[in-house]
Amino acid sequence: MKIISLTTNKISLSSSILVFVLIALTTASTVFAESTDENMKILQEKIAADKKLLVAENMDLTDADAKNFWPIYDNYQKDLQKINDRLAKLLNEYAIVYNTNTVTNEKARQLLDEAIKVELAEIQLKQSYIPKIAKVLSGVKTVRYIQIENKIRALTRYEISEMIPLVVEGKAY
Repeated sequence: MKIISLTTNKISLSSSILVFVLIALTTASTVFAESTDENMKILQEKIAADKKLLVAENMDLTDADAKNFWPIYDNYQKDLQKINDRLAKLLNEYAIVYNTNTVTNEKARQLLDEAIKVELAEIQLKQSYIPKIAKVLSGVKTVRYIQIENKIRALTRYEISEMIPLVVEGKAY
């Protein structure tokens, strides 16, 4: 099994677990289309706990750091989930037009516009939280946390891109 390490000197996480977390975070509505709301909630809570553990294992937080950081982290994750929901909706829209071979130029542009808006929202969210994090953590730990989030998001984007086929007018390949 391939191992993905967020740092060279900290705990590693197997790629299969990380991939599961990432896919579930970004494509929740697709993954859970046939699940009950209760099962979906339980799985989302498990995924969030796994991500939090990954962050905790890689942050080297003191007790004082942790006391101040985790509430900000939780709020960030809650706000990030809204962006993940938008991304999942976008992926579902794409899946519908892809599977029905109804991709028009207009729909393609709409999907692209929304994809850009989702990316911008993620950047703006990060920008809004960096000062909050920097108030409670050192500069190094602030950067470290953002690096961890960036790595997780990069893996998420990679996994999504691997699953999404390229589109061609009127039909998809």
